[in-house]
Amino acid sequence: MNRTLTVTEAARGFSDVVNRVLYRRESALLMRGGKPVAKIVPVDETAKTGSELASLWPTLLHLDLKEAEAFAHDIERARTSLPLPASKWD
Repeated sequence: MNRTLTVTEAARGFSDVVNRVLYRRESALLMRGGKPVAKIVPVDETAKTGSELASLWPTLLHLDLKEAEAFAHDIERARTSLPLPASKWD
């Protein structure tokens, strides 16, 4: 659900706006002079920091040696089949 509030209403009830965004996963569209100026939305919970991603690395599936070599071969074949871009300096 997307709530529309004036900036003044949002400022007066900022804690309530944040709680609705956090717990009800609602968005809040802030208006000033009848025009939208900002939107408060829930943070995507799937977003991770670099440290969090690094800690997940050991749990991810990895290619075995045969798969890794096949992948490297596919990448090299793709690189050689593409023409080099024209130089803007020539």
